[in-house]
Amino acid sequence: MNERNIEERMCRLIEQLHALPQEHRKPIEKACEHNFSQQSKIEDSVAKLQDSLDYLRLSVKYMIFDLEATRRENVYLRKLVEQIRRDSTRRQDGEDEGFFGSEGSD
Repeated sequence: MNERNIEERMCRLIEQLHALPQEHRKPIEKACEHNFSQQSKIEDSVAKLQDSLDYLRLSVKYMIFDLEATRRENVYLRKLVEQIRRDSTRRQDGEDEGFFGSEGSD
């Protein structure tokens, strides 16, 4: 059932309600008012839920972006550390060779 059909049926029910005697109409009107207020609350809750879901989706996208950036930075820093270790090892090897090389020449 679509919204238009529901509205048409509600209009017919309201017309039939107005045709009832006052004593029977009051309890039904109160029930209808309660129903409309509940429907309004449900619509507000659904709207808030939709907003929360939109915020959650955005947060998840940001977290994925941040995770990917962190992974790229991690790879870059690991390469940088490895390069520093290689350079440090080369320097130490060069210093050791120079030290022993000078002793052997005497």
